[in-house]
Amino acid sequence: MQLRFFNRLPTFALLFLSACGLVRCDPTPLDQASLERLYAQPLAPPDGPLSVYFIGHSLIARDMPAMLQQLAPEGHSYESQLGWGAELQAHWEPDIELRGGDRENDHPRFREAREAVASGDYDVLVLTEKVSLEDSIKYHESWRYLSLWAQEAWRANPETRVYLYETWHQLDDSDGWLNRLDADLARLWEREIVDRALSDIGGDQPIYIIPAGQVMARFVRALEETGGVDGLTTQSDLFRDDIHPNDIGYYLVALTHYAVIYGRSPVGLPIKLDRADGTPAAAPGPEAARLMQQIVWDVVTSYPRTGIRSEN
Repeated sequence: MQLRFFNRLPTFALLFLSACGLVRCDPTPLDQASLERLYAQPLAPPDGPLSVYFIGHSLIARDMPAMLQQLAPEGHSYESQLGWGAELQAHWEPDIELRGGDRENDHPRFREAREAVASGDYDVLVLTEKVSLEDSIKYHESWRYLSLWAQEAWRANPETRVYLYETWHQLDDSDGWLNRLDADLARLWEREIVDRALSDIGGDQPIYIIPAGQVMARFVRALEETGGVDGLTTQSDLFRDDIHPNDIGYYLVALTHYAVIYGRSPVGLPIKLDRADGTPAAAPGPEAARLMQQIVWDVVTSYPRTGIRSEN
């Protein structure tokens, strides 16, 4: 019976069903006019401390959220669920193993993701996707799981602000690390993940972007132009291996999270911070820290999808 049904379908219908995997098609990314309307109104900076929940992997890690807490107003709180190179899909689906979850979540700030997001306890939800980003998009439906997590958060608390944290690929990427940062924001993070998720949701509420990769690129180019600042000369000085930041790299990422989430300039914030375990983190020199802080604010306020404008 099923075979006779498909034999009667016109060729264009068979091609359509094949392209959709006989199940569903990826939604068309939200159109440009709708996107411009969605991000036209800047966010008002929050009046006080926020509660933040993180979903992701080792490019969030334990130290970056702890650094953010030290930069944020007193009373800021956070919890997380992390895995090793974990896709958003693995955090959502109970039948998919969250690799490394036992070790990554063995700390007091862990809270199970589905329960946490459904609680409505958080002002802010920050998510990030596994890299290689192309593989996550192709095989793990990144847009779909961003949509599911956002909708779950808004069902529990319609006032939750949802952010996708833009990261980076490996330093030795064959296409060039800076080249990838230049190309991937619009091509992958925006169009293939956020814009499809927004289309799936209905385009009624924005998902903001924390452009940490763009900040990294701007800072590295500033180092190249000046010949280095306070001993920092290349992107390798921000990393402990080919993808994971060191303390100074995570400081730059934490500044970016602060500026986007709190809508305020990070210029003048403390430089010497502690890691999550309470030990002192390596700090950038004063000139490098000032440059980081100014670059963060310049990038964040010039990118509409942060929800932040310079007048904030």
